[in-house]
Amino acid sequence: MTTYDKFPTVTVQGYDDSAWQNWESIARTLHARIQQQTRTILVIDCYPGVRLAELEDNLLPRLRPTLAINVEQARQDECAVHDMLARNLTDDRVFGVLSCHQLGEFFDPARLDALQTQVNQCSEGLIVIYGPGAALVHPGDVLVYADLPRWEIQQRMRSGETGNWGAENQHEDMLRRYKRAFFVEWRVFDRHKTPLLRRADFILDTTQAHQPAMVTGEALRAGLTQTATQPFRVVPFFDPGVWGGQWMKQQFDLDPSAPNYAWCFDCVPEENSLLLRFGAVRIEIPSQDLVLLEPRALLGEKVHARFGAEFPIRFDFLDTIGGQNLSFQVHPVTEYIQQQFGMHYTQDESYYILEAEPDAVVYLGTRTGTDPQAMMDDLRRAGRGEKTFDDARFVNQIPAKKHDHFLIPAGTVHCSGAGTMVLEISATPYIFTFKLWDWGRLGLDGLPRPVHLEHGEKVIDWQRDTQWVHQHLVNQFEPIAQGNHWREERTGLHEREFIETRRHWFSEPVVHHTGGGVNVLNLVEGESAIVDSPTGAFAPFTVHYAETFIIPASVGEYRISPAACASGQSLATIKAWVRS
Repeated sequence: MTTYDKFPTVTVQGYDDSAWQNWESIARTLHARIQQQTRTILVIDCYPGVRLAELEDNLLPRLRPTLAINVEQARQDECAVHDMLARNLTDDRVFGVLSCHQLGEFFDPARLDALQTQVNQCSEGLIVIYGPGAALVHPGDVLVYADLPRWEIQQRMRSGETGNWGAENQHEDMLRRYKRAFFVEWRVFDRHKTPLLRRADFILDTTQAHQPAMVTGEALRAGLTQTATQPFRVVPFFDPGVWGGQWMKQQFDLDPSAPNYAWCFDCVPEENSLLLRFGAVRIEIPSQDLVLLEPRALLGEKVHARFGAEFPIRFDFLDTIGGQNLSFQVHPVTEYIQQQFGMHYTQDESYYILEAEPDAVVYLGTRTGTDPQAMMDDLRRAGRGEKTFDDARFVNQIPAKKHDHFLIPAGTVHCSGAGTMVLEISATPYIFTFKLWDWGRLGLDGLPRPVHLEHGEKVIDWQRDTQWVHQHLVNQFEPIAQGNHWREERTGLHEREFIETRRHWFSEPVVHHTGGGVNVLNLVEGESAIVDSPTGAFAPFTVHYAETFIIPASVGEYRISPAACASGQSLATIKAWVRS
């Protein structure tokens, strides 16, 4: 039976009576707050993707407002929005340019003024303004923010339930809809919601259809403050892929009827959920909300100064055991991602091998003597279907075994071969993959998977040949320190990458320190371990094999020990942090 926890939850102390479930309880709580005044303006601002029809059918009738206004009637029409975003959306199927827009630009000023006039002319009773951007009409006497994680938004997009905000494009290519959300919507709405979360009276969890939950803003903010002072995990999510394998399905007790699982985002706070328990009520929010509201305590002063309210380290899984090769790919170098896409840092990464079949390989760097023009010509011919790419001629195939670590600075051609379970440790920008060759496959949607030779050939570092790769990128293990029953090894990353990684082997407690920056770890060997505070600053925290966990910068000193069930075993963690 798996010990991997798919629904890790933070129990918030001191706010057991501050959260409610179901529409009836939520309406009753809001009524109690509203009845204190003869004229009350209730603003329910929303993240895009919130089901407004569910609010209209279940909450508004229970509130019985004198006036109800859906702010979306003041939104710019679809053509005007599209014209405004054309530079950001581009013609590319996958890549756009990061938006710097403010939410107010998506609304017609005259229509907003008309809604504000309506509100001012209503002199008594309850006035409800709701929808994405509702706080642009009025700050609210009572403010509710309705939120949901990006992963749930993607599920609604995939099902065809919803398109992008302000666009009737439910049937458009999913990659284009995701691109618009990633480069525009989520950036705009994170800017808009951050100050609202800081002052909201209530947060409404709309993740599960017809299963709403609400918590006071005070309790939520206290819960985030608590989370930023203790170890925690975000909620992992799993996704199939054309190359996906079977290891995670068995190891993590996933749906056996699924064809495969390719990815697990085990620590990508921009996408993952965070579960907070207030008494009997569990609230699911985007884990990005923690980054937005508690960046200094979570990230540390130096990391926050460098990256802003953005979590810069990503841990995820790539499963090809019983599957196929990943796409052969390369990531953009820093100047290219800045100039072409508006990102301020790039997708450096590494592959830590959790498990591997006997003949597993990692494709990494070009073979010594490779002629760049010959390889690009071969890739173009393969892309046209004239031949298969001659990978054995051009690319190093390096045997991969359990606990190997391959470093992949941007500009290095690479992919994991079939038969590996990869813990990918990388910088957070996670969609900037230039596929060079996809082994002639179609995607799960039946369409050819996008290949980006025109981008890729501009960023490949051709000096990363066989000798250089083995000298700089393969198993760069360096002993750092050791004691009784423990040892620490540096495993990378490459000097061009901002992430430092260390592996600790231990059968007795090991003391760590955040060093003033956020630490991200995974238990890569052993059944389970206990993370505690030598000073009792937080409750002991249990982690299991393959679970990724976050230690906020504010924690300082912490200790990792084998759990009782793992006594006598040799355990190992891999730890990542941002280099000073």
